[in-house]
Amino acid sequence: MAFHIVLVEPEIPANTGNIARTCAATGAHLHLVRPLGFRTDDKTLKRAGLDYWYAVQVHYYDSFQELADKHPEGRFFFASTRASKTYCDMNYRDGDFFVFGKETKGLPQELLDRYPETCIRMPMTDKVRSLNLSNSAAIVLYEALRQSDFAGMQ
Repeated sequence: MAFHIVLVEPEIPANTGNIARTCAATGAHLHLVRPLGFRTDDKTLKRAGLDYWYAVQVHYYDSFQELADKHPEGRFFFASTRASKTYCDMNYRDGDFFVFGKETKGLPQELLDRYPETCIRMPMTDKVRSLNLSNSAAIVLYEALRQSDFAGMQ
């Protein structure tokens, strides 16, 4: 098994490329929900992922519902600045999905309303609206890996 990073309608290729590199480094799967704000052959996307794309399992979906239907036993955690629980309040297990929204708007409110118990946020000062998408994904993923004692990693 592995952890899963889900990007719902990502807009910035460099963020997706950075997340792909993090997935390669950790064995996490990357799930991209269309529409994407870039083409997957974008040179910025490729450059941000360096030459690690061969080590990433990337899956594409036309909607979040399609992804959820394909993984009916999956546990989904939704990153949002509007969540009341922090990412450290949760107990993660192998196979969990961490869902992040587009850079300009975050996740749709309907998703957050559907899964209120598994919405998570990263604590921060009130001087910024949010963290960078690739940083947020790495923070949550590495907390899940820490909780699993970095199983399978050096």
